[in-house]
Amino acid sequence: MKDKILFKTISNVINSLDIAVISKERKVILKPLIDYLKDKISANKSIRLNFICTHNSRRSHLSQIWAQTMAAYYNINNVSCYSGGTEATAMFPKVGETLKNQGFQIAKLSEENNPVYSVKFSKNEPSIIAFSKQFSDGFNPTSDFVAIMTCSSADKACPMVFGCDKRIAITYEDPKKSDGTVQQTETYLKRSLQIATEMKFVFSNVN
Repeated sequence: MKDKILFKTISNVINSLDIAVISKERKVILKPLIDYLKDKISANKSIRLNFICTHNSRRSHLSQIWAQTMAAYYNINNVSCYSGGTEATAMFPKVGETLKNQGFQIAKLSEENNPVYSVKFSKNEPSIIAFSKQFSDGFNPTSDFVAIMTCSSADKACPMVFGCDKRIAITYEDPKKSDGTVQQTETYLKRSLQIATEMKFVFSNVN
């Protein structure tokens, strides 16, 4: 590992993830992202990943945060991860709670209906700034990025993502279906671990 030291609990979570559980079908879906990263690294270019979901409230945030964390874990430099939606809502509180339980340090920086959060995975790495926004928001890159569609509805609703140099669909089942049920905590943890495992597979195959 790793010049960039992650918080111990996060490192323990990552070390426990078994990429062998990823199916052949999912590996085929993930391969275009691996190839994109390899191409950017070989060309010595900056890497910008924009994870897009309909409401930018759950799956896209989990993907953004785990991808940025895995880039640091595998010491892959010049990676900036973003997220956005076809509309802005708010990062769902259960997402932050789930990540906090996995070792992330999360602070709420504002109190409006769409709060801004600081998400830290390491003492020395910059915080990830998390809030809900449209994928075209000025906070996100406008060119030279890959658009990663994390839900099928956003993939269908966005026939064009202007400025991206590649578009990849890596979709996940929405944990929202468990909201208000006794399965909610388990479902959000399961989705977070699935995304973390797949991002571990992606970044571990880049070098």
